[in-house]
Amino acid sequence: MRFSKISGTATGFILAAACLLAAPAAQAQSFINVLTGGTSGVYYPLGVAIGKIYGDKIPNVKTQVQATKASVENLILLQQGRGELAFALGDSLKAAWNGEEEAGFKTKLDKLRTIGAIYPNYIQIVATAESGIKTLADLKGKSLSVGAPKSGTELNSRAILAAAGMSYKDLGKVEYLPFAESVDLMKNRQLGATLQSAGLGVASLKDLSTSSPITVVSVPKEVVDKIGPPFVAATIPANTYTGQDKDVPTAAVINYLVTSSAVSDDLAYQMTKLIFESLPELANAHAAGKEIKLETAAQDSPVPLHPGAIRYYKEKGVLK
Repeated sequence: MRFSKISGTATGFILAAACLLAAPAAQAQSFINVLTGGTSGVYYPLGVAIGKIYGDKIPNVKTQVQATKASVENLILLQQGRGELAFALGDSLKAAWNGEEEAGFKTKLDKLRTIGAIYPNYIQIVATAESGIKTLADLKGKSLSVGAPKSGTELNSRAILAAAGMSYKDLGKVEYLPFAESVDLMKNRQLGATLQSAGLGVASLKDLSTSSPITVVSVPKEVVDKIGPPFVAATIPANTYTGQDKDVPTAAVINYLVTSSAVSDDLAYQMTKLIFESLPELANAHAAGKEIKLETAAQDSPVPLHPGAIRYYKEKGVLK
């Protein structure tokens, strides 16, 4: 009997200690680092809005929004466990999943999981009027900024030029610069054109178009068709930028919100749910947010959807 009492007391202490240890874990703070792009692009303002939504609405979560070189860097950081949510272009995401070294991925990034498709990036080639650049062929011998090295934009630049029968060797000068820096050079007459892969109405090009005359260069459908998926033919509507009075044909690539397999199913579910419950806030953050649709979010991802995202899409009836 005496041994039984001691055992019961010991068991009580053990249970109490276990409860004390478990309590903080149950309320442990999660951390969400949102990986975006340059501050003058579209990823960054949308990422700031998402970070605020998550911080306000997910209990015990601390958020941070990180400006990066965008798609390629974001996907590598996710694989390394240095982010929980990232923006990425569809072609970069496909290249990461396949481990395409030429695109900047030394190995297959097997931890990537998709939250959902969001808005399309439009290939926007804008030249100063005084450069005389009006067509893709006119870029030969001229200076062009193709985006930060190994960024999604830079990969898009290579694809567009190749489909038009050109390479960087055909250009007079190649600048590997983010959006805002490209525009600064154009304002100072040190650069003829910039290729920016972004949502319509990107701040950098709006800034340029209000300060100097521009030409928005078309990417004909036959050039887009040569590249093929995930590129599709699209249109930059008239008056997207000051002085652009006509629709301009171009290419578009779908953007994705991506997470990793290290993120729990419950957190990924909440992250997905809050995106689609907060579309007005995202539209207020940037016009590209208006193009995010629940109906198409679960379609055609180059990498598997996260189980937490699948759970949400099944709840909403967009996946069976």
